[in-house]
This record gives sequence, structure tokens and C-alpha cells, in this order.
Amino acid sequence: QLVESGGGLVQAGGSLRLSCAASGRTFTNYAMGWFRQAPGKEREFVATTKWIRGSAYEGYLADSLKGRSTIARENAGNAVYLQMNSLKPEDTAVYYCAAGRGVGSPEKPHEYDYWGQGTQVTVSS
Repeated sequence: QLVESGGGLVQAGGSLRLSCAASGRTFTNYAMGWFRQAPGKEREFVATTKWIRGSAYEGYLADSLKGRSTIARENAGNAVYLQMNSLKPEDTAVYYCAAGRGVGSPEKPHEYDYWGQGTQVTVSS
């Protein structure tokens, strides 16, 4: 299971840190990351961490978040954190944590096998 936290209401220009904790199984050698879905839109890639070897992970960020967000993997790979800064109203969406094994295309939702329930992020202008 994946449980997200850290969403909320923030003004434009503010920051939020989203957390995702895994339970029930080990996700050390899985990709873990974030997608988001705004009303009336498709689910889109936000960021992910792909397992390389041992405790090494490679991070990927969507172009829209580069330069203002970071992703980190901790707790032996069973937690992932997304720090978002300089938030914009267009960042408003439900943010989902996802995990998948053998992810080839990290930006594709169908590559992920496990999903959290989502956490709402609302950015006011």
C-alpha cells in the first residue's frame, strides 16, 4: 500500500512537500514517484525515482516542474518525497503516489502497478 500526505491549500509562489510511505511490502527495487490529475484532464507524470542498484536511484522530473521541484527517496527506498516550490495555480490537482517494478518509460502511468489514494493540492492565485 502507498499512503500520501502533505497536500493542502497554498498561495501561488508557496511551497509544499508531499510524502508517500509504503507499507505491506518492500519497494526498494521499484520505481516510485508521482503523477497528478486535474479535473477533466488525463493523469500526467510529475516525477519519479528509478532504482539503479543497491540504494542508488535516478530521479526524473516533468519539464513543467524542473527548476522548482525535487524528488527524494528514503527509508531504504520505501518512501518518496516531492518538494514543490514556486507553486502555480496550474499545479492544482490530485497528486498520486505510484510504484512499479521494471519501469521502462517512467512517464507512462501504465508502467506502475501500485497506486495511492491521492492527496489534493490546491494553489490559489
